[in-house]
Order: sequence, then C-alpha cells, then structure tokens
Amino acid sequence: MDTDTGTDAGTGTGAVEPAAARRMWHLLEPVHAVVYYAPEAYEEAAALGYGTAERWPAYFAWRAAPLGAAGAEETTAAFHSFSPDMVARYVPESWRIAAPDAVLAARTRAVTRTYAALLGPGADTPGVAEAATLARRVAGAAVPAGPLSAANAALPWPGEPATALWQAATVIREHRGDGHLRALREAGLDPVESLVSFAAIGAAPPEVFASRGWTPTAWEAARSRLAARGLVDAAGAATEAGRELRAQVERRTDELAAAPWRVLSDDEREHLAKALEPFWVAAIGSGLLPGVNTLGIGKV
Repeated sequence: MDTDTGTDAGTGTGAVEPAAARRMWHLLEPVHAVVYYAPEAYEEAAALGYGTAERWPAYFAWRAAPLGAAGAEETTAAFHSFSPDMVARYVPESWRIAAPDAVLAARTRAVTRTYAALLGPGADTPGVAEAATLARRVAGAAVPAGPLSAANAALPWPGEPATALWQAATVIREHRGDGHLRALREAGLDPVESLVSFAAIGAAPPEVFASRGWTPTAWEAARSRLAARGLVDAAGAATEAGRELRAQVERRTDELAAAPWRVLSDDEREHLAKALEPFWVAAIGSGLLPGVNTLGIGKV
C-alpha cells in the first residue's frame, strides 16, 4: 500500500511547547529502536554476512548506512557517545561485508518484517497510513541539524505504511539527537563526559553506559574533569551545579526538537499520538527493548 505523505498539508500552530516535543519523542523512540533488537532484523543482518552473536555489528551497519561508506572517524563524530576504539571495531569493516545500499535495502526489509510480526494485519490499515502521513510531514519540516538527520531525510520513502512511519520516526529522532549533541557541546561536555554526567543524575547506572565502549580509565578521567568543574562530587553523584547543567542540556534539546512539530496543529499532533499507541505498545510489549537504557527515558 502506497502512502501519499507530502509535507504541504496543514498549517500547524506556530508554537509547540518543548515538553510536547519530548512527549512525542517518548512515543516515537520505541517505534524506531525495536528494529535493533528484532529477530527479523538479525535474520536480515545474518543474510548480509554480519555476525549476530551480539547486536553491535548490525547496529553500526543499520544506523550508519545512510551516511554511505563512512569511516570510523566520521561515524564516531555522528554517533557521539561511542568510544572511537569501539566504533573502529565495526567501521569500516561493515562496508567490506556489505555495501551501504545493500544494508539500507535490508534495513527496510527488516523494518517491514518486524512490524508485520509485531502488528500482524494491523500493520497495513488506514490508521497506520494516516500516522505515516502525519509523521512524514514532521520529518519533512525537520531542517537537518547534523549528519544523521540529513542522511536519513535524503533517503527515498518506503511504500509500506508501517515502514514509512518507521522512517519518519527515524528522521525525527536523529534530528533530535543531532540537536542534543549541539546542546552537549554548548554545555562544554565531551562524549564521555556526556555519559558520566548523565549517569551522575541517575539516568541509568554507570554499567549500562559501559555498552558505549569507554574504558574504566577514560570514565574515571572524565569524572575527574567534571569534579574539577564542580559538576560531580567525590562519589560521582551530580552536584546541584551538575544537575542544573544537565537540566539545561535537556531543555535546550527539547527546544531544538520542537521546531518541526510546528507543522502540525495541536489536534493533528494528538491524533498522531493516538495513532502511535499500537506501535509503541507492541514494541514495548514485545520484551525486545531493554528495561534500562542509555537515553534515560522515564528517568529524566
């Protein structure tokens, strides 16, 4: 089923509270993230030749493929939170296994199969097509804030409604992510400091952030730098100044993320939120997504 998801319908309200952008991110993030854990995606990755004993070979391929055959340095900068050594283990090896165009085609198949499995016949309904239309309008209004949002926005749109919705969710979340990196830079936080400061306010335990590949030495060095700025105490917990800096980062992120949502009216945004419910319920209810994550959803 094809979806006509042009970006010129509707005038929006011209004002969207940052909290509304955060709420929509909470709804869209599971829609996007489930593909990194879905068995259908692992099958597609294995068919390309990627190892599936852990999720990282496919993760780096799926997420970096819109950038083309990007090298380790470019991918590290775009992803931000991963250690350069971890990225270098997977990139550019990813492109020796499969070309980015082949990865993108497999990613599209993985998304289509994943949502067919999660939603059954519900993946191809007028309501899903309408949700894809609304989400694509938001994605079309998201002026690229960095390499990942720009690269995903430039991809052709899938014809399947659920897959088009996933792609729109991906453009929107990468736009938010690129804006978040801007907010972190404005706050003077480098990649590992960003994680240490986030753990310090209770977004997730430090061991959860170990998935980003930083060594204990790098983590402790970052903690020492933050302590010298008065942002964490001797135990590594955020000080009042540290909490305020992170709150400032989150406020700035929400402000930057709110802009594309202005293309929808309040009623249209609420309609999209309602239409997304089966997707995030299915994604969360699948048990595929981790209960604690590095994004701090539900914590901050």
